[in-house]
Amino acid sequence: MPTIEQAKAMAKRLRSALAVNAINISHAASLELVAAELGHRDWNAAAAILDPHRPGQVSFRQAIPILRIFDLAKAREFYCDFLGFAITMEHRHELGLPVYMAIERAGLELHLTEHHGGASPGSTAFVWMTGVQAFHAELTAKNYGYGRPGIERLPWGDQLQVHDPFGNRIRFCQRHK
Repeated sequence: MPTIEQAKAMAKRLRSALAVNAINISHAASLELVAAELGHRDWNAAAAILDPHRPGQVSFRQAIPILRIFDLAKAREFYCDFLGFAITMEHRHELGLPVYMAIERAGLELHLTEHHGGASPGSTAFVWMTGVQAFHAELTAKNYGYGRPGIERLPWGDQLQVHDPFGNRIRFCQRHK
């Protein structure tokens, strides 16, 4: 069975082949014809069933920013208490060594490391999101003593930028409607 990308390519080739013979159909019509040829009721049914990628094919899933921290207590205060993340993993090779941890909130995973060379302090992570106004209201209500982020309207979206205690920045951005 073809992947969804292969089915879309089939529809594009079909449309081009028909156009050579002065038979012009819309892209949507060519998708419907390919779906029927593959044995599906319509394109929506085909798109729901067809695999998004083939095994062995390159496919990227999720980028996870790694941010350098220097003080675990300050990191917990900022990322958990202020931003509302939950710790999902905390690792030390042995007691007294630097920590490497994962935090998560609403589908966003970040990794924090005290390891020298694990990440550069002063990094910036850019995060697309929805609900930036609600997130801003939530953060503002906490009266965090080390920062009161505002929302900036930019050409690509409404952006709320926070600065952690270690010089890192996270830019939470919602596309304009």
